[in-house]
Amino acid sequence: MDRLCDIGEIKRIMESSGFSFSKALGQNFIVNPSVCPRMAENCGADKECGVLEVGPGIGVLTNELCKVAKKVVAVELDKRLPEILAKTLSDHDNVKIVSGDIMELDLHKLIADEFAGMDVVVCANLPYYITSPVIMKLLEERLPIKALTVMVQKEAADRLCAQMGTRAAGAVTAAVRYYSEPKLLFKVSAGSFMPAPKVDSAVIKLDINARPALDVKDEKLYFRVVRGAFSQRRKTISNSISSVLSIDKATLLGALEKADISPMARAEELSLEDFASIANLLREVI
Repeated sequence: MDRLCDIGEIKRIMESSGFSFSKALGQNFIVNPSVCPRMAENCGADKECGVLEVGPGIGVLTNELCKVAKKVVAVELDKRLPEILAKTLSDHDNVKIVSGDIMELDLHKLIADEFAGMDVVVCANLPYYITSPVIMKLLEERLPIKALTVMVQKEAADRLCAQMGTRAAGAVTAAVRYYSEPKLLFKVSAGSFMPAPKVDSAVIKLDINARPALDVKDEKLYFRVVRGAFSQRRKTISNSISSVLSIDKATLLGALEKADISPMARAEELSLEDFASIANLLREVI
């Protein structure tokens, strides 16, 4: 069904099914007809590829993904929507709707069961309230996926795609760049949704690294160092890391000296390699 971006059609579907938007689930349906085809075109899917979608809504993006992919599996939390999706996606025989919470599902099993023998990409319009948790789950579980293309709040997109060593960078930037190569594809105005949110959005793509971008000896310690540094970003790293991680100040200063990193530097000034050096040196002494 290619009229799913039409406001009149959306209202008709809602009225006929008794559906209303859920603020708690961050539901905003896309009414700009150019957005979803661009997402489907740029997500890396082809007729030999499977696509995992998160939160299909009434199926606007799903409809476009079905046109370019071999198979689409869409995970939907709202139990009211599968019945609607069965109607809006009735033109396609290569789609499956899975009811459940993406944060609780065994995604390794889901991908193995549904996409055997296929390359897999993720493509989704993510609710703002759960953007980072979903992205980090998909990255940290090291799923067999090649790319992750998502629409998120513009501010989140800027943070996720920021260059390390800049003020826009944060802990999530370092995490994303550890697992992938992020890039901003295009911006999406607030008026592209119904109901319209208060902020603009953007579509980003994370190309998954075959292996982590850094040689890190202890990943848990590495991410503790990153989170510690950015949790008090106004402080120098010698103060923020030592206090958050409860590391002896002298021990940390010694590691920073060996890494040739100023103890007066702040988190936003460091590169991924700097964080890796700090973590690797700390591992030797704590």
